[in-house]
Amino acid sequence: MNTQRTRRDVWIMAISILAIAFGLLTVKEGGTVLFGGDAARAAAGHYVPFVLWFNFLAGFAYVVAGAGLWWRQRWAARLAIAICAATLLIFSIFLFHIGSGGSWEQRTLFAMILRSGVWLTIAGIASHCILRSQALAN
Repeated sequence: MNTQRTRRDVWIMAISILAIAFGLLTVKEGGTVLFGGDAARAAAGHYVPFVLWFNFLAGFAYVVAGAGLWWRQRWAARLAIAICAATLLIFSIFLFHIGSGGSWEQRTLFAMILRSGVWLTIAGIASHCILRSQALAN
Protein backbone atom coordinates (compact mmCIF):
# COMPACT_ATOMS: atom_id res chain seq x y z
CA MET A 1 0.00 0.00 0.00
CA ASN A 2 1.42 3.36 -1.01
CA THR A 3 1.44 5.53 2.14
CA GLN A 4 2.11 8.73 0.17
CA ARG A 5 -0.91 8.05 -2.08
CA THR A 6 -3.12 7.34 0.93
CA ARG A 7 -2.02 10.59 2.57
CA ARG A 8 -2.84 12.50 -0.63
CA ASP A 9 -6.25 10.83 -0.76
CA VAL A 10 -7.02 11.95 2.80
CA TRP A 11 -6.00 15.54 2.00
CA ILE A 12 -8.08 15.59 -1.18
CA MET A 13 -11.11 14.18 0.64
CA ALA A 14 -10.71 16.76 3.40
CA ILE A 15 -10.46 19.76 1.07
CA SER A 16 -13.34 18.43 -1.04
CA ILE A 17 -15.63 18.25 1.96
CA LEU A 18 -14.42 21.65 3.17
CA ALA A 19 -15.06 23.27 -0.24
CA ILE A 20 -18.56 21.81 -0.53
CA ALA A 21 -19.56 22.68 3.05
CA PHE A 22 -18.06 26.17 2.75
CA GLY A 23 -19.89 26.66 -0.56
CA LEU A 24 -23.27 25.58 0.78
CA LEU A 25 -22.89 27.81 3.82
CA THR A 26 -21.79 30.73 1.63
CA VAL A 27 -24.79 30.36 -0.69
CA LYS A 28 -27.18 30.12 2.27
CA GLU A 29 -25.77 33.13 4.12
CA GLY A 30 -25.37 35.30 1.02
CA GLY A 31 -28.80 34.33 -0.29
CA THR A 32 -30.38 35.26 3.02
CA VAL A 33 -29.02 38.80 2.83
CA LEU A 34 -29.65 39.20 -0.91
CA PHE A 35 -33.13 37.69 -1.06
CA GLY A 36 -34.32 37.63 2.55
CA GLY A 37 -35.93 41.05 2.63
CA ASP A 38 -35.33 44.28 4.47
CA ALA A 39 -34.91 42.67 7.89
CA ALA A 40 -32.11 40.41 6.64
CA ARG A 41 -30.34 43.33 4.95
CA ALA A 42 -30.71 45.48 8.07
CA ALA A 43 -29.24 42.68 10.19
CA ALA A 44 -26.26 42.50 7.83
CA GLY A 45 -25.41 46.14 8.55
CA HIS A 46 -23.09 48.01 6.20
CA TYR A 47 -22.43 45.12 3.85
CA VAL A 48 -20.55 45.85 0.65
CA PRO A 49 -22.74 44.77 -2.30
CA PHE A 50 -19.96 43.73 -4.71
CA VAL A 51 -18.36 41.56 -2.00
CA LEU A 52 -21.71 40.01 -1.09
CA TRP A 53 -22.61 39.23 -4.72
CA PHE A 54 -19.16 37.82 -5.45
CA ASN A 55 -19.23 35.57 -2.40
CA PHE A 56 -22.78 34.40 -3.11
CA LEU A 57 -21.99 33.47 -6.72
CA ALA A 58 -18.60 32.03 -5.79
CA GLY A 59 -20.37 29.71 -3.33
CA PHE A 60 -21.76 27.77 -6.28
CA ALA A 61 -18.24 27.47 -7.73
CA TYR A 62 -17.01 26.21 -4.34
CA VAL A 63 -19.49 23.31 -4.50
CA VAL A 64 -18.54 22.46 -8.09
CA ALA A 65 -14.83 22.62 -7.26
CA GLY A 66 -15.33 20.46 -4.18
CA ALA A 67 -17.18 17.80 -6.17
CA GLY A 68 -14.51 17.83 -8.88
CA LEU A 69 -11.73 17.62 -6.31
CA TRP A 70 -13.43 14.62 -4.72
CA TRP A 71 -13.09 12.87 -8.09
CA ARG A 72 -9.50 14.20 -8.46
CA GLN A 73 -10.21 16.12 -11.65
CA ARG A 74 -7.51 18.42 -13.04
CA TRP A 75 -10.12 21.04 -14.01
CA ALA A 76 -11.25 21.18 -10.36
CA ALA A 77 -7.72 21.90 -9.16
CA ARG A 78 -7.51 24.67 -11.75
CA LEU A 79 -10.94 25.96 -10.65
CA ALA A 80 -9.70 26.05 -7.05
CA ILE A 81 -6.73 28.14 -8.16
CA ALA A 82 -9.06 30.48 -10.09
CA ILE A 83 -11.39 30.81 -7.07
CA CYS A 84 -8.37 31.64 -4.92
CA ALA A 85 -7.14 34.28 -7.36
CA ALA A 86 -10.60 35.83 -7.74
CA THR A 87 -11.09 35.89 -3.96
CA LEU A 88 -7.76 37.65 -3.48
CA LEU A 89 -8.67 40.14 -6.19
CA ILE A 90 -12.05 40.94 -4.59
CA PHE A 91 -10.34 41.16 -1.20
CA SER A 92 -7.86 43.70 -2.52
CA ILE A 93 -10.67 45.74 -4.11
CA PHE A 94 -12.51 45.57 -0.78
CA LEU A 95 -9.41 46.85 1.01
CA PHE A 96 -9.26 49.71 -1.49
CA HIS A 97 -12.96 50.38 -0.72
CA ILE A 98 -12.13 50.57 2.99
CA GLY A 99 -9.15 52.84 2.34
CA SER A 100 -11.34 55.12 0.22
CA GLY A 101 -13.70 55.68 3.14
CA GLY A 102 -16.49 53.36 2.04
CA SER A 103 -18.80 51.87 4.64
CA TRP A 104 -18.12 48.28 5.66
CA GLU A 105 -18.58 45.75 8.43
CA GLN A 106 -15.69 44.37 10.43
CA ARG A 107 -17.09 40.86 10.01
CA THR A 108 -16.67 41.28 6.23
CA LEU A 109 -12.97 41.89 6.73
CA PHE A 110 -12.67 38.78 8.91
CA ALA A 111 -14.73 36.74 6.42
CA MET A 112 -12.49 37.78 3.53
CA ILE A 113 -9.38 36.89 5.53
CA LEU A 114 -10.93 33.48 6.26
CA ARG A 115 -12.01 32.93 2.64
CA SER A 116 -8.58 33.88 1.35
CA GLY A 117 -6.87 31.51 3.78
CA VAL A 118 -9.24 28.65 3.04
CA TRP A 119 -8.85 28.99 -0.74
CA LEU A 120 -5.08 29.46 -0.56
CA THR A 121 -5.00 26.18 1.37
CA ILE A 122 -7.41 24.34 -0.94
CA ALA A 123 -5.64 25.59 -4.08
CA GLY A 124 -2.24 24.67 -2.67
CA ILE A 125 -3.25 21.16 -1.69
CA ALA A 126 -5.15 20.60 -4.95
CA SER A 127 -2.19 21.83 -6.96
CA HIS A 128 0.24 19.59 -5.09
CA CYS A 129 -1.91 16.48 -4.86
CA ILE A 130 -3.66 16.58 -8.23
CA LEU A 131 -1.81 18.73 -10.73
CA ARG A 132 1.75 17.97 -9.58
CA SER A 133 1.22 14.26 -8.93
CA GLN A 134 -0.54 13.76 -12.29
CA ALA A 135 2.22 15.68 -14.08
CA LEU A 136 4.84 13.48 -12.43
CA ALA A 137 2.93 10.36 -13.46
CA ASN A 138 3.03 11.38 -17.14
